[in-house]
Amino acid sequence: MNPRCALLILIACAISSWAKAEFRAGAVALDVTPKQFPVLVNGGMTSRSATGVTDPIYAKAIVLADGKIEIAIVVVDSCMMPRPMLDEAKALATQRTGIPSNHILVSATHTHTAPSTLGCLGTDADPRYTPYLKGKIAEAIAEAQKRLQPAQAGWNHADAAEFTALRRWVRRPDRIANDPFGNPTVRANMHAGRNWDDVTGESGPEDPDLTMISIQDRKGKPLAILANFSMHYFAGVKAISSDYFGRFASNLGAMLEADESFVGIMSHGCSGDIWRRDYTLRNWTVDPPPKEEQMQIDGYAKGLAERALAGYGKIKHRADLDLAMAETRMTLKYRVPDVGLLQWAKAIVAEMGDRNPKTKTEVYAIEQVILDERQQTEIVLQALRIGDMAITTTPNETYALTGLKLKARSPLSKTMVIELANGGDGYIPPPEQHFLGGYNTWAARSAGLEVQAEPKIVEACLRLLEKVAAKPRRIPLVSQGSAAKVIAELKPVHWWRMDEFEGPIAIDEQGNRDGAYEDGVVFYLEGPISENFTPGQVNRSAHFAGGRLRTRLPKLDKAYTVSLWFWNGMPDNSRTVLGWMFSRGRNHSLKAPGDHLGLDAKGLLLFNDGENSHHGKTTVKRWAWQQVAMVRKGEGIRVYLDGGLEIEAKAKATLQAEDFFIGGRNDNESNWEGRLDEVAVFDRALTPDEVKKLSPKP
Repeated sequence: MNPRCALLILIACAISSWAKAEFRAGAVALDVTPKQFPVLVNGGMTSRSATGVTDPIYAKAIVLADGKIEIAIVVVDSCMMPRPMLDEAKALATQRTGIPSNHILVSATHTHTAPSTLGCLGTDADPRYTPYLKGKIAEAIAEAQKRLQPAQAGWNHADAAEFTALRRWVRRPDRIANDPFGNPTVRANMHAGRNWDDVTGESGPEDPDLTMISIQDRKGKPLAILANFSMHYFAGVKAISSDYFGRFASNLGAMLEADESFVGIMSHGCSGDIWRRDYTLRNWTVDPPPKEEQMQIDGYAKGLAERALAGYGKIKHRADLDLAMAETRMTLKYRVPDVGLLQWAKAIVAEMGDRNPKTKTEVYAIEQVILDERQQTEIVLQALRIGDMAITTTPNETYALTGLKLKARSPLSKTMVIELANGGDGYIPPPEQHFLGGYNTWAARSAGLEVQAEPKIVEACLRLLEKVAAKPRRIPLVSQGSAAKVIAELKPVHWWRMDEFEGPIAIDEQGNRDGAYEDGVVFYLEGPISENFTPGQVNRSAHFAGGRLRTRLPKLDKAYTVSLWFWNGMPDNSRTVLGWMFSRGRNHSLKAPGDHLGLDAKGLLLFNDGENSHHGKTTVKRWAWQQVAMVRKGEGIRVYLDGGLEIEAKAKATLQAEDFFIGGRNDNESNWEGRLDEVAVFDRALTPDEVKKLSPKP
């Protein structure tokens, strides 16, 4: 062949390949408001119906193509949708568009004012609406595909912390509530923070990240924005409504001055333990704000949209984007009732006859029978990549901590986590949260998966992300600020920074002896003075709710120092000892010699040696971070608060117990209720000047 002809053929092939690799996008918002009323509505403990419409609900679809593959993303104004129905909707879409079903992501916004398509708790799926929605989802995908055009996309991120907060709080050990089965298991529950006297603090972290993927045509005209935020529905609307998700999207279009073809979408982030009301700001039980001062849905949606678009002009849209998508299916077991519980449930169901459940007990009795019949279920997990932007999904109401884990470990820093996608399989609390009980853990279709479901799902999602990114997951590293460097320079023999995502291992920063978290500890809450400990990151801590960090330190002698930061969750005078934060003594021994440091009923530092007690002089504020150091030198004891001497005493040093506890006493009496962080142990008695260095001020 003529060399010149061969060259022309190669150029033509290259041009053809480049043309096929062109990034294209199409988007549509298809009205899926029910046509027939009344219609069953999800979101309550017992069955309810809607007879009208406050604002329309939509199935909003985006189809993306790069010349090699096509991907469809659909976000539906629905509380949750079952996997079998969505599998059928995807199959219909595949027939109409050719897009493979495993390249289709369909999620629910989780509005609690949408027609029911999934039977859950006291509500059945609406038999007329469910097939209607199934067809509309396929129609939306087909219509978005028709609108494919050359496009470009980019990423935006904003901190929207004031728009989200923890709704699940840890209850005091003397205020444990009963579950629907009559057992006192509720150590943490939704909205318990309304009454400060009942609680010790939040049960986990929030995720303040408001992220969005912006799609434009090649001339810069907005085509669609896919946003994601971790906040449950707003509430307060009775008739059919898209809740804040729809109003946020409408605001995006208005603020961008986009035409009617623009599609704004708010997808649901990891919000299983999240709501909008920040119970840390006021005690709602005794000091609720007047109704006119409470945030309304329109103001909330407008403010959130303004925050999302604050950096919109800085987005770097790119057209040279390729696509990748992966899916896996996993079988998980349900937590089924034992023989006794099943007999109890069947007796209640038999007494009800054919009527709907009217009480929480009746609802959960029915759920036990259903879980026993089903035993297990199949779930769908996905990950997709748009250039250097990633999305992964769970079919659950996922805690904010789970989303933070996935984002921190994802191979790509620009990662969005969409929950209630490709199914509606209920809450998946991290395993340590099951120990604390509460609504999010009660076995039902709304929260019935096995205890280890969350780590299994996280691992599967990370593997999918690695596949689509073609690179390994990241390993989160904790920065060392000035305060952390002071600890390191003083050469502790053990140092637990308590920044783990999960237990049971408490990692020793020095690489020496790790500790073990017992049940009754939750993770990744905000710790003290991030700018001094972890600049550029949120300093993280553990919240203790009856459990301890336990280890053995056989080489620790009669001269040693323990330094830690503490945050007390118990009200003054709620018990004789508010909590023991450190203990050295034989495990399970009663009134045995040892070193025990805590707070007395008045909030004063307390040192006890097994026989005698010594009290500090400064009252410690509840829910405030402070630093304490206990220094033993032979029989001499000194306890410092924020660098100042509080207790000076004598205590025998004849017992050199190997058992060492953080967050409780050796006999498990009055264990700590609150957060602890930056626990450092030194094999010598630090000087007063050295102790002062351990207490930096913000």
